Amino acid sequence: MAGLNVSLSFFFATFALCQAARRLSKALLSEGTYASFAREVMRVLVELGPWAGGFGPDLLLTLLFLLLLVHGATCDGAAANPTVSLQELLLAEASVPCTLLALAAQGLGMQAARVLTRRYWAWELSDLHVLQSLMDAHCSSTLRTSVPHGTLVEGACAFFFHLSLLRFRNTLPIYRVPLTALLVTFMAYTAGPFTSAFFNPALAASVTFQCSGSTLLEYAQVYWLGPLTGMVLAVLLHHGRLPRLFQRNLLYSQKNKYRTPRGKLAPGPRDTPMPGGGCRSRETTREAGRQLPGSG
Repeated sequence: MAGLNVSLSFFFATFALCQAARRLSKALLSEGTYASFAREVMRVLVELGPWAGGFGPDLLLTLLFLLLLVHGATCDGAAANPTVSLQELLLAEASVPCTLLALAAQGLGMQAARVLTRRYWAWELSDLHVLQSLMDAHCSSTLRTSVPHGTLVEGACAFFFHLSLLRFRNTLPIYRVPLTALLVTFMAYTAGPFTSAFFNPALAASVTFQCSGSTLLEYAQVYWLGPLTGMVLAVLLHHGRLPRLFQRNLLYSQKNKYRTPRGKLAPGPRDTPMPGGGCRSRETTREAGRQLPGSG
């Protein structure tokens, strides 16, 4: 229980520190810099929280659900996930420079989170953290299945995650945040035994890429290519196209905006006499005059 209290204190202290730094950055930095860089760094720092504690699966899932709820209420639009930033780019909602800045912020945030976590373990505030500190240099891979299967698992998780973001993006936050948190927690429970269900390239690179058991290429295929593919498929299925690359709908036929009324058609201009002046009315009057007696 003491170890749990220490870990929870670290988690909430990190969250409070990030919130304070986020507010300070928002006050000091320009809107564009804050939107693309600072808030991404701050959220990524908190994103590593549950993995830093070394908890069991049940407690980890509970903390993950609570973390997602808190993030949804306070993230201020930050993604902390490269595939979400790339999704905004594909939807033509973000420019290329802003996307690159967000990706750089996410990478920097993950490195800062690792440094902070190692420092926290080095304090050895509990027996669990002593063990975590000893195991840090000899960690094992989170990929506990074959590379193709792991790629499929990460891709499927990313697909459903991004599809939910697209489907619920216009829903009220009071409904959207719990639904998204519940979905992510369920996928972490289902896919966790195979790949730990990161579907976040930055988080996976920080937590598991330095561990033995798989090569860097295998890690990249599972934790980078898998989520990226899942995200692209989700955007394609939801919109029928990739707005940044294609204007024409690739999957769904475009329906006519105006509906043709059913039933008897109204008489057209040819069937309606044109009073006073059209070419057809003059011709009709002239023809009728020729048939009158004494007109010729």
